[in-house]
Amino acid sequence: MTALDLVPVFSYLFLRGKCRKCGSSIHWVYPLMEAITAVLFTAVFLKFGFTPELIVGLLFVSMLVIITVSDIAYMLIPDKVLLPFAAVLLVLRFVIPPRSVVGFTARRSRRFSVLLLIATISKGGMGGGDIKLFFVIGLVLGTAGTLLTLFLASFIGAVAGIVLLREKTR
Repeated sequence: MTALDLVPVFSYLFLRGKCRKCGSSIHWVYPLMEAITAVLFTAVFLKFGFTPELIVGLLFVSMLVIITVSDIAYMLIPDKVLLPFAAVLLVLRFVIPPRSVVGFTARRSRRFSVLLLIATISKGGMGGGDIKLFFVIGLVLGTAGTLLTLFLASFIGAVAGIVLLREKTR
């Protein structure tokens, strides 16, 4: 192992997508997600600097990247990933109040019942993992950020669905 192996994207490029030890291929998704994570971590740092909110932001991005990969690969948001992040972020929200959004309140539980209703009506379009994920998003982003996230996710999902349906008919 060399120092270059500790920088995932560069080692992937330098080793031409192969493992240094065994020579087997490394899937391109791994360095892509490493690069996306690096960009998102940098964005969080530029937004918050060395403040307590940086901890919340980095944990939130880490959770979202892990969940994104799992959701794409398995269409599953695993509780063993989501729940520990939820617990830590819930504690942090009481210790580190948000800078620009209203923090978690008990009144939010009513808003998540709407997501439960959507999950029931959609019959598989939204599952329990999505509801728990939006709870955590609410902890970090507040009500306005959560609603914006729900809108953008629905819009992007609808566009992707239309594109996939059009491709299927060809």
